[in-house]
Formats: sequence, structure tokens, C-alpha cells
Amino acid sequence: MRVRSCLPAWISTADDSEISLPEIQKSFPKLFASDNSRSPEMLGSLSTSGETSCDSGLQSSLSLQTLPSVPSLQKLSPEALNLSVSHLCVATLKPRPVHINCLAVSADSLYAASGYQIHVFDLKNYAHLDAFNTDDSSSGSVKSLAFCDGKIFTSHQNGKIRVWQMTISKRHQLVATLPTVNDRLRHFMLPKNYVSVRRHKKRLWIDHADAVSGLSVSDGFICSVSWDKCFKIWRASDLRCLESVKAHQDAVNAVAISGNGIIYTGSADCRIKVWAKASGEKRHTVVATLEKHKSAVNALALTGDGSILFSGACDRSILVWEREDSANHMVVTGALRGHSKAILCLISVSDLLLSGSADRTVRIWQHGSDGRYCCLSVLEGHEKPVKALVAVSDGESKVAGAIRVFSGSLDGEIKVWQVSVSSHYGPLTPIF
Repeated sequence: MRVRSCLPAWISTADDSEISLPEIQKSFPKLFASDNSRSPEMLGSLSTSGETSCDSGLQSSLSLQTLPSVPSLQKLSPEALNLSVSHLCVATLKPRPVHINCLAVSADSLYAASGYQIHVFDLKNYAHLDAFNTDDSSSGSVKSLAFCDGKIFTSHQNGKIRVWQMTISKRHQLVATLPTVNDRLRHFMLPKNYVSVRRHKKRLWIDHADAVSGLSVSDGFICSVSWDKCFKIWRASDLRCLESVKAHQDAVNAVAISGNGIIYTGSADCRIKVWAKASGEKRHTVVATLEKHKSAVNALALTGDGSILFSGACDRSILVWEREDSANHMVVTGALRGHSKAILCLISVSDLLLSGSADRTVRIWQHGSDGRYCCLSVLEGHEKPVKALVAVSDGESKVAGAIRVFSGSLDGEIKVWQVSVSSHYGPLTPIF
């Protein structure tokens, strides 16, 4: 088995002696793309530390070596936008000494997946409210969290999706595991419902054959993506699997859905694919393939109106894709550079983009005029790669436009950042 090409970028971080190579391979065996076309010089450059500032030095960032044909978009400074930025780490949460895989917010609660457990915190005072899936480590690490129709959906290393509901006593109770028993009974009799997952091995098409790496929700439906190279569509009302699509040639690491139902999947095969369902059709078909990254695509994020797609990969660049007026798909307009190692997570909040990286930092980017961007700030403090991000409006702050950013890391910590962006000409409009 080949070692993934950007693995050196992980194992060169400071204080990483606590994570062994087998542990990384067990937790993230398909996060990285294999690429035999790379030269030894390029592989060596992947483990070299880059600039951590947001000044003109970004133009010579190491990521430029992997995507030289994509122009940089960070041509603005906070001063040019007449903005002042401040950030402060106001709290650190540590559910247990295990890496944080994902974060999600619902109502007034923060959900954090730590290993195979899910912990719930109060967003107001950070009190620990509940912990569930604590007694069953057989499901493996929790990879993603999503909320739909009053239910909590969690995806797992063992290829299953678990469904939870909150009880009257504010505890979380397991109500189903996808695919459900009823769904299995509906399909198991007919040979046509079985697909080959490897030589001499078949499964029902409603089953994921590998870790479910991501979940996304749209209009009462859940889209799950997996390292088995497929995505599946589930109906939240009756928990039935409606569709399964072989999407990529390698593990699918990320998924995002726009408001009009367009699905974007990012894979270790270095590609992003765009999927849509034609009127009257029952299945999604690929309408475009976006190819610019030279290594595994790890994260995707869409702006609120779905007009801009951001993708992060092991090549250390964040690519910006915008919709063409004459087409229904995206074209790359440029790259945001500054991280010195793989991009692991992205979230889009109004005109801000937040990125977490294996270089242990979080960067905040502002979308300016004419498609240009500015790196507003770099949040430093984690001791290991930043794997998850979520942001909420900071109602307790007196500054308009203030947000709280939660960053989860493989060091087992969740840091809470208070970030304020204000204009020299007056307060900004609220972000949320």
C-alpha cells in the first residue's frame, strides 16, 4: 500500500510525537490522495513550513509551487478595506484526550465529536450538557454531524449512520441506524439489489462499504459521502435510502449542497464533481467535473447564495470557484494562499471564509470587491492540526459584526475565539 503523498506535512508538526504513524493511518487512511506523478523535490516541499503572516509574503507561499497556473486572489490588506480586526481566545474546551473530528451547532448547543463519542456544550456558558455514543466504540470515530427534522445524524468509521433524538430530560437517545432493518428487509431478497464492493464481496446498494466521511442536509434529505467512493441520498422522514451513486475513483472526503439542490463532492482523486437531478428524473447525474487541485480535496464550502464554491486540499491552497453566467457549473477564478500545510476544513459565513489547516492555524478571509480577498487574521494556539470549524453570532459582544469561532483540533481541544471586524467609518452590519 502506498503512503499518501502529503503525509509528511502531518508528521512534521511540532509536538506530534504523541501521534504515531499507525494511529494517523487508522484515523485518516484515505484523507490523502496518492499521486505517483510527483517528484521527490515536490514531496519534500510539502513538509516545509511556510509563511504564517498575511502580508505580501503569501505570494511566495509554498502552495504556489503546486498550482503555479492559478493566480492568487489575496491582493487586499485590512487597511485597504478600512477594516480593523481583533481576536481573542476566550475559552478552551477539552471533552476528553482524543482528537476532535467535527463540530456542529444546533439551537443553543455545540456538538463536538471526540473519537467515537459526541459531547454537547451550552453555547452561553460552555457547560457540558450531555455525552452520547459513549458505550459503543465499535462504530469507530464519528466523522460528521448533521441535523434534520428534529433528529441528529452522525456518520461513523464503520460505514453506518446513526440517528438520535433528544428526550424530555435533554438526553440523546439512539432511535435508528442507517440503513434501517426495514430498509434491509425491503431489498435483501432480490439479487439485483447487491453490488460488488471488491472481489468476491457483495453488499446491498443501500450499505456504505467504508467510513462515511461527510453529511449534508437539504430540504428534508440527507446526502452521505464515503470512502467507498459513493454518495447516497436518504429521506429524513422515513429514513429510507433513495439513491446510491458511484461518484469518484477514490475516497470521497467532502460534500456541500447549494440551495437549489446542486451537490458538490470532493475526493482524494483530486477532483470536485457537480451533481444535479433533471426534472422528472430519479437519479443525480454528473454535470461538471472541476479539476485544478493536484492532491486530495479535503473540504468544500459554499456561500449562502451558492454562487461561490471554496475547496481546500493537501496542496495547501484554497481554490475559489465562481459560477459562469453561461453555465450551471463553476470555473476557478484564483487561489487563497498562506497555509503551509494541508487544508482540512472550511466554513463560509456571509462574506467571510474561515479555513483550518494541518499547520495548526485558522485563517479568516474577507471577500472584497472585484473578486479580491484579504486575509484578516490568523488564529494560533492549537498544538496539532485543526480538523473542524463552526461559527455563531456573538450576541454578548457590543461590537456589530462580532462572531464566535469554535475550532477543533487533533490535540483534543476546542478553542473558542471572539472575532470582531469593524470599519474605520463605523460599525459593520451584523454577519448573521
